[in-house]
Amino acid sequence: MRTLCLSLMLAAAFWSTAPAADLTVSAAASLTNAFIEIGKDYEKAKPGNRVLFNFGASGQLLQQIARGAPVDVFASADLETMDRAQKQNLIVSDTRANFVSNKLVVVVPADSAVVLGALNDLSDAAIKRIAMGIPDSVPVGRYSKGVLEAAKLWEPLQPKLVFTHNVRQSLDYVGRGEVDAGFVYMTDAAIAPARVKVALIVPTEKAILYPIAAVKGNGQEKAARDFVAFVRSETGRKILERYGFGAP
Repeated sequence: MRTLCLSLMLAAAFWSTAPAADLTVSAAASLTNAFIEIGKDYEKAKPGNRVLFNFGASGQLLQQIARGAPVDVFASADLETMDRAQKQNLIVSDTRANFVSNKLVVVVPADSAVVLGALNDLSDAAIKRIAMGIPDSVPVGRYSKGVLEAAKLWEPLQPKLVFTHNVRQSLDYVGRGEVDAGFVYMTDAAIAPARVKVALIVPTEKAILYPIAAVKGNGQEKAARDFVAFVRSETGRKILERYGFGAP
């Protein structure tokens, strides 16, 4: 009996001092503010769990996962990047879901006198530098290139384009007045009203949808499924809506 009690005491001591389970989430840079808040609420709802975030361009995040980075959940800012992840057998397919939508906008510095009525106005002499994500790795850059090509502006605007590694870098360039305009998401513009203003909402050929999925092979699939479900829960949806994200 004494031995049993000692064993129970040791087990209790072990569990009380056991380290928290860490869940690593790689997510598109535009999700930064909303996901940090979601992560805090998730940790409150799941005591003993800790969420670690890695934010960046969706294409770069996918490359990291493909090279073996220990990631448990992946959320990208476009379907194309998640399609590539699925083709490479990197995600748990039945956990994949589109969870929010967004809009493409052109922003200018908050104190700018520039008025844009259409994309063609980006050709005006007053616009000398335009920030946009690298199309090959940054979804917002791919969307931006698509609308510029459709408007036959991609080639004419080449001398003005300043390519960035993620959407938040474009936002920062505009906010600091280092460029005259930039392509970002509506949600990015919404978090910096003192630094930038929306000059133009740009319709895209395809809806801007964000998918999320658990990543294979890291032994955290149950926790990853729980986090994906939490993001898609009423609590997660309300947080995302507060940051300007739309329904998928």
